[in-house]
Amino acid sequence: MSLEFEPITLDRQSDYNRLFDRCSPKPSDYSFINIWGWAPIYGLKWAWEKERVWIRQEKPEPAFWAPVGFWQDEEDWQAILSNSVSGPTTFVRTPETLQGIWKNQLGNRITLQETRGHWDYLYSVDELKELKGNRYHKKKNLLNQFINNYPYEYKAMGPDVLDRARSMQADWCVWRDCESHDALSGENQVIEAIFNHWNDLDGVMGGALLVGETLVAYTVAEMLDPHTIVIHFEKGNPDYKGVYQAINQVFLSQASPEITWVNREQDLEDEGLRKSKMSYHPKSFLKKDRIVFQ
Repeated sequence: MSLEFEPITLDRQSDYNRLFDRCSPKPSDYSFINIWGWAPIYGLKWAWEKERVWIRQEKPEPAFWAPVGFWQDEEDWQAILSNSVSGPTTFVRTPETLQGIWKNQLGNRITLQETRGHWDYLYSVDELKELKGNRYHKKKNLLNQFINNYPYEYKAMGPDVLDRARSMQADWCVWRDCESHDALSGENQVIEAIFNHWNDLDGVMGGALLVGETLVAYTVAEMLDPHTIVIHFEKGNPDYKGVYQAINQVFLSQASPEITWVNREQDLEDEGLRKSKMSYHPKSFLKKDRIVFQ
């Protein structure tokens, strides 16, 4: 059976989320908001079957992502893969759960390559809200400087806040010279698309910090499961010392007490980003690696 790939569109969002809900655990990159938002950047398309969705990327290299649906031992993956793909096939961002199942069923038909840059960082919400102990001393100090120096107000993302966040994002791209960096330029396109379709996207949420009439930081997030929130984007005005520590802590403090985990996505092998994410002391990682199926 040949897969028929087509553009990722908003009109099948609920169909996709129904199948994504069957996946456990749920990696950040596979949320609908992510695959829809990043589709133009990675050349993502999808192909539908009754019980799963196949995702394929064209950039930076042609490859499949893990098929979205049940990741269960009782699935006959020998038959599924043999019927759906032909020849040596590369799968990227393959979650550890599915890796284990494929190893057991497919044996030497697969080879695995660790891709540390795609691992999701998982943190305790309580730890990031409280910032207790010596290991968080610098973070807590920066947070306190922001709180003490700026009379701030927190607002959930709404029409007025969206307009201000959109304006701050444009300024942020000037500060960081997004046009000269492919990664930042691509990210800016995704953020703009999400802001423009905010009311069309299921589960998207966010908040912002305002000092006077100036929006100085914002967060875009989404619930991955009843106990896990993912931070898709977090931006702050560098003129306000401690602004990143503040938006992180204040946004999580507003979250439901049932949310115990925060997923802060990957570092994509960016050393500066990795250092920043490690400085918040992740409790664990959601591992996703490259697999070649023969």
